[in-house]
Amino acid sequence: MAIYRFRVSFEDYDDIIREIDMLPKHTFLDLHKALHASTGYNPEVPSSFYVSNDHWKKGDEIAYLPDERKQERGVALMESSRLSKFIDDPHQKFYYIYNLSQPFDFHVQLIKILKEEAGKEYPALFKSTGQAPKLPGTAVVPSESAPKKGADDYDFLQETEYGINEEEDLDMLDEEEQSDGKEEDNGGYEEEF
Repeated sequence: MAIYRFRVSFEDYDDIIREIDMLPKHTFLDLHKALHASTGYNPEVPSSFYVSNDHWKKGDEIAYLPDERKQERGVALMESSRLSKFIDDPHQKFYYIYNLSQPFDFHVQLIKILKEEAGKEYPALFKSTGQAPKLPGTAVVPSESAPKKGADDYDFLQETEYGINEEEDLDMLDEEEQSDGKEEDNGGYEEEF
């Protein structure tokens, strides 16, 4: 039996790549779950694959946990959509949006069609490059190779968001605005650059 090898990359992080081997009979839900087993993200959120052209333009949608409006439109569901039914190009592309409420966009491309290896379980992660970025609203989890730190070592995260001291930064902005207003008077006209 043939095996599809998909390369999955974050749209905004080209250096973070997963290559996943899938059977043609697998569904898009199987691919969705295999991808998130490799990123550590929760797969139980509304997400969608879109059949795509070479320029990543979105076509037909294949959804997971679709809203009522999409269900009424008769959108294809990941759990009942086999991969083989949507592949008509040896380099087929899919645009994938994970978590529609706080989306991360991915490019998914079929890069090889291989022979199945006897005794191997599929889906299978073939290659993993780079650490998946932190999702909005989740805690920072140090990787296994990072030195272990206590809560006190991250005190900059406890007092401010993203290491920014809001009071100091706001004071600096106030000072800049005051000095900008005093330095030059352009007679009420805005300059174009």
